[in-house]
Amino acid sequence: MNPDASADLKDLDATLGTIEKVVDLDELSARARELEAQAADPGLWDDPDHAQGVTSELSSVQAKLRKITALRARLTDVPVMYELADDEGDADAIELADEERRELREEIKALEVQTMLSGEYDQREAVVNIRSGAGGVDAADFAEMLMRMYIRWAEKSGYKVDVYDTSYAEEAGLKSATFVVHGEYTYGTLSVEQGTHRLVRISPFDNQGRRQTSFAAVEVLPVVEQTDSIDIPESELKVDVYRSSGPGGQSVNTTDSAVRLTHVPTGIVVTCQNEKSQHQNKASAMRVLQAKLLERKRLEERAEMDALKGDSDNSWGNQMRSYVLHPYQMVKDLRTNYEVNNPTAVLDGDLEGFLEAGIRWRMSEENA
Repeated sequence: MNPDASADLKDLDATLGTIEKVVDLDELSARARELEAQAADPGLWDDPDHAQGVTSELSSVQAKLRKITALRARLTDVPVMYELADDEGDADAIELADEERRELREEIKALEVQTMLSGEYDQREAVVNIRSGAGGVDAADFAEMLMRMYIRWAEKSGYKVDVYDTSYAEEAGLKSATFVVHGEYTYGTLSVEQGTHRLVRISPFDNQGRRQTSFAAVEVLPVVEQTDSIDIPESELKVDVYRSSGPGGQSVNTTDSAVRLTHVPTGIVVTCQNEKSQHQNKASAMRVLQAKLLERKRLEERAEMDALKGDSDNSWGNQMRSYVLHPYQMVKDLRTNYEVNNPTAVLDGDLEGFLEAGIRWRMSEENA
């Protein structure tokens, strides 16, 4: 085995060892046994909400145990692969060992980042809201570019996306959009994307070809689960129904199936028009409204804790990334200083570097 491969394997062993300590495999195994015992109780489903919570947590714990155990076994096997390949002088076998080592590095790195997602809601699915900001038609176009970017990232990551609402601008692009990214830890992962995104480019909508700066806001919320105590009395809701519309205000539905919910005490407004029926749209809108109220509650609690700690800097999620297409090519995160010189790839969903840097940055800020 060459020295570089040996050093890399030593580094991977140390990283996986740290993950095993942070996760605490003994404690995780004990939790799995406890949940298995609860799942075997014949009376478990007398309380469906509790039963769903038990089975969901059991599935998650078992999957995490299997993942770490499998990675440790594979990492133990790689030196043996190199030893056999060296003994036989088999170049193809050495390449196979190199490929296995590269794959392990990516998987252990991804698990390391996921291990950092230990917040109360990090394991949940994500509701993403995008709104165009200053910049007119360019901002609306930018909002649509961001929506495509996140959907492409989700597709590449193997996550399903459900679009709840799209409000199109008159000339081009979106005024706003709401969609859900289904998958474990999508909230924790995408939550670092929350804030104001800035685009600098030659405007395709300007006859004089001038440079335009535009803005769009991204909001990321955890999907509300049945165990969350977010009750919304009907008396606090104003419900409006209307016809769904497509780009430029064109009607795409001949019935009043779109739903707008207004939470009167807070003034929060949620719309949903992409489901087939008014009932489905109202149910989807309620999920988004509950997510917004849950996030509001979480931020209020965080603000109280920050006040107790004397922490007045709560603005990390505001201005957070610049996408420059002219006069040079660059995407830069303003919090982590992570940057790449290929905006096309980023806008096509290549976000892993930014997400990892954001998660590491947030963890360092929380531990500061």
